[in-house]
Parts: sequence; structure tokens; C-alpha cells
Amino acid sequence: MKILLDSCVWGGAKKALEAAGHDTEWTGDLTQDPGDAAILNIAYQQQRVLVTLDKDFGELAIVHEKPHCGIIRLVGHSARRQGPVCVKIL
Repeated sequence: MKILLDSCVWGGAKKALEAAGHDTEWTGDLTQDPGDAAILNIAYQQQRVLVTLDKDFGELAIVHEKPHCGIIRLVGHSARRQGPVCVKIL
């Protein structure tokens, strides 16, 4: 699966997902934050599922009808206190 991790998601998740065989990019590797609309567009253009803590992407997709390849919002995780998360994507 092709995944784009939002910068608010723990960067170490990229390595774990890659080790599980997923093609993963992390927006934290970009030189500057391009903003939510641009991040959603990048994910769509690259045919990636976006993984985020940010609820604003749902508004972009639903209210503003921005195209996407899927959005996974992690609920109950703090952007400040993240660590390994067990994720199994089939």
C-alpha cells in the first residue's frame, strides 16, 4: 500500500510501515509545511492513503469535495506524545 504520513504523525512510523512492505512517505521530511490542501493533493496525485491526526482533512474531503485516495485519522493520540503504534494494513 502507498501511504503518506502527515507531519503530525510520529516519524518513526514510516520505518515501521516500510519494514512491513508499504511504500511510505512522511511530510515531516519536506523542507516546509505546504498546508493541508496541498498535502491532500500530494497524496491524491501519488495515489497514497493519507494518515493523520488532523480532523481538517475530513472537512476538505467531505465539505469541499477534494479528491483523495483515502484518509485514516488516528484518534486518541497526542502529536506531542507519540511512539510506536501497532498497525496492520492488509
